[in-house]
Amino acid sequence: MSQRVLPPSAAIAWHNLSASDALSKIESAEAGLADSEAARRLEAVGPNVIQRAKGDGALKLLFRQINDPLIYVLLASAALAMAMGEAIDGAVVLAVVVLNTAIGFVQEFRAGKAIEALVDMVPQTATVVRGGQRSAIPAANVVPGDVVVIEAGDKVPADARLLSVKNLRVDESALTGESVPSDKHVAVVPEDAGIGDRKNLTFGGTLVTSGTATAVVISTGAATELGRISSMLHEATEIETPLTRSMAKVGRVLTIAIVAVALVIVGVALLRGYPPVDAMLAGISLAVAAIPEGLPAIITISLAIGVQRMARRRAVIRKLPAVETLGSTGVICSDKTGTLTRNEMTVRALWTPPAGAAGDGETLEVTGVGYAPVGELRRGGAPAGEAPEAVRALLRAGMLCNDARMKREGDAWGIEGDPTEGALVVAAQKLGVDAGATRREYPRVDAVPFSSELQLMATLHEAPGGDRVIFMKGAPEAVLGRVAIGEAERAHVMAQVERMAAQGMRLLAVASRPADRGAASLDEAHLAEGFALLGLEGMIDPPRPEAIDAIKACHAAGITVKMITGDHLATARAIGEQLGIVAEGGRAINGTELARLSEDELRAAVASTNVFARVAPEHKLRLVKALQAQGKVVAMTGDGVNDAPALKQADIGVAMGITGTAVSKESADVVLTDDNFASIQAAVEEGRRVYDNLVKALAFVLPTNLGEALILLVAVMTFPVLGGAPLMPITAVQILWVNLVATVALSLPLAFEAMEKDVMSRPPRDPSEPILSRFVLVRTAIVAVLMAAGAIGLFLYEYFTEVRGGVVSEVAYREAQTAAVTTVVLFQIFYVINCRSLRDSLLKIGLFSNPWIYVGIGALLALQLCFVYAPFMHTLFGSAPLPLDAWVRSTLVAMTILPVMSVERWWRLRRARRTAERERRTPTSDVRGVAGAMANRGA
Repeated sequence: MSQRVLPPSAAIAWHNLSASDALSKIESAEAGLADSEAARRLEAVGPNVIQRAKGDGALKLLFRQINDPLIYVLLASAALAMAMGEAIDGAVVLAVVVLNTAIGFVQEFRAGKAIEALVDMVPQTATVVRGGQRSAIPAANVVPGDVVVIEAGDKVPADARLLSVKNLRVDESALTGESVPSDKHVAVVPEDAGIGDRKNLTFGGTLVTSGTATAVVISTGAATELGRISSMLHEATEIETPLTRSMAKVGRVLTIAIVAVALVIVGVALLRGYPPVDAMLAGISLAVAAIPEGLPAIITISLAIGVQRMARRRAVIRKLPAVETLGSTGVICSDKTGTLTRNEMTVRALWTPPAGAAGDGETLEVTGVGYAPVGELRRGGAPAGEAPEAVRALLRAGMLCNDARMKREGDAWGIEGDPTEGALVVAAQKLGVDAGATRREYPRVDAVPFSSELQLMATLHEAPGGDRVIFMKGAPEAVLGRVAIGEAERAHVMAQVERMAAQGMRLLAVASRPADRGAASLDEAHLAEGFALLGLEGMIDPPRPEAIDAIKACHAAGITVKMITGDHLATARAIGEQLGIVAEGGRAINGTELARLSEDELRAAVASTNVFARVAPEHKLRLVKALQAQGKVVAMTGDGVNDAPALKQADIGVAMGITGTAVSKESADVVLTDDNFASIQAAVEEGRRVYDNLVKALAFVLPTNLGEALILLVAVMTFPVLGGAPLMPITAVQILWVNLVATVALSLPLAFEAMEKDVMSRPPRDPSEPILSRFVLVRTAIVAVLMAAGAIGLFLYEYFTEVRGGVVSEVAYREAQTAAVTTVVLFQIFYVINCRSLRDSLLKIGLFSNPWIYVGIGALLALQLCFVYAPFMHTLFGSAPLPLDAWVRSTLVAMTILPVMSVERWWRLRRARRTAERERRTPTSDVRGVAGAMANRGA
């Protein structure tokens, strides 16, 4: 053997070379490589393994969690508070930081496992021919040029060019997405054939379902299709979620504002005569007040509640932010088989030839979907009654020339054997041809199994009365070559084949002929000629009825659904039309055409096309990137290894829990336990609900923080310094009580709010739209000012009234602060009721539609009573008991929020209606309606 380096495998169209040319090109022979040459090649190209990627270390992952401006402010505040003796304040803030850091660390540590899962697809051993002798070697030692032997049950050890085959069928669904095993042969195929059409190649990691073959290895390790997918997984980037981006922006803005205002407060305090320690504490208090410490926990718990609800609707969330991202999804790219369809091949049409020389024959429809043997025959849309004899003969032959069996598991029907053969058995059962009775009536004598070379199967049976008959089924071209008809009749049959194939059907032709009486064997010589055509059976993997409804719901919600499949173009287009993804006769693109498109052409194509067929892994990845380049939030579904890079690249990767490979599940954010597209639509609904409830929580939390900051600002800038100590309406530790107890107790129940009625009639949320919308900002300002004014006013009233009444100044101070804290808490209680719906009134959504709100209010009132009256709370928080009249005053002041919020909601809805009316009157505008306008404005 030559010592020169072999040409790069990827640069050669191996499928376009003959077997002998492939051996010559790889410098090998049918007798295989010599051991010495194999050793040299192993040293040159390396072992046949997919390298595991080295992930980031624990310290790097940990740093990524705390590398956030708000976290730095909180850490600095905690450190300063502890340094100044405020240990409780510092410890509580630090605990919040530690909790959120731990959650983020665990989530990211679990990510990036997809590439490791690829390693498990490579078999442990392989059978090779070296020096003319077969031997089993570790699969890692297989090299380019090795001749391998594969048979049923084997995993293919590497990419290889077939040299000889016998009835070889390979399950390539993990790579191509095609549900039916691929029939293999050795003939040359066109150079531009996609992976699924390279019938003379086998690919590493795929499974041999039947037959045997020898093949010469052309690629190993990273150079295989599996290895290329591993490389694409490295290249695919995990996209930030809209929520992550929005919260990061909020964090940056808040950090700058809080640090600036805190510094100003310290300076003002010093100028007004505050002792330096008190001035620093005022700055820390403002930072603690302005930063919504409870918000990360609220977001995490809200997302976790969404996870539980989605799990009940058969969507398991692997990464928390995916919950909210689903609600922003604008495009869903879905696989076809098993997700949009039932993954149950079903006969939908039967064609029988005309009885005489003339005529078109007859096409009848078979109703009923899936493997359940329930259906009827229809002619022109109307029931056809009992099947004509010609149809019964066709069904009987298809059932007998068949190795599949029906099975029943509980209430569900299934198939043992090939899905295509199973469809023929089910069709016969549906139309009254009983399988058991027919097989007893026509016992099988011998058979010629399906052959990828012959493209057909034949069986010999004993017929009633002792005669013998041969039944044959297979590819129409193969069967017609053995049928005794003229060229005109043959052309007519092929026209029927093309008509049915254009409807996306997979077709089998069925024929029969008498055999010699007493014949005991059957071989290829008996199949050469003399057959009579019984007809055609057209089958398809039917759409899921619930998927059709789910797609309609997605369209109503402004979500585009695109089907990306490894199946044939005609099949993909036909299923797309039935699902409502594409209009009748609409455009569909195959992988070969996609490969020729430039990036600009691809972006234009992906915007106007919803069906993509015969796609390779790199095509799926390009499609997702093209959609993201247009600003779309993209959800991608898949179950195979070929889907993994696109699943990882997509904003939301959705893997199939039943049929999905380990690689696809590890790459995904969501796993569907029922492999059903309808579960994606349900998850989108829940995602929108989660986002709505997060906005409600944000609109509830932020006014409290701003209100507390305003209280401190007013106090530092205007309140007197008495006896060398500043007069403060609320202390830092009391602020923490409000932020981490009162706020959380009331905001968490908002996560249980019912879904808004228009949740699936709005367009998707613009991912660039800030979470702090104008609505949230305006609402925050109104409520914060009202809350601050009420708390400050009541503090001053209580303090000076008590002092004038002769109460000791220190006692009056603590009582006034307690009244101010109680006022803020009661403000929150009345305000949270207004936050239950940002669109409708409380009466409209139902007083008791979310009982958790009242559980939260009850819990908070109990805690606040403890804050006011428990002696140990007086020690911890500096609170004091309040008389009943103080509670009454606090309640009346807090209730002012109710009429103010009613006026605010009325004004906002009136403004939204006027905006929608103007849009309706402008023909060129993008009309979104009241609900859409309100949703996109954060209303």
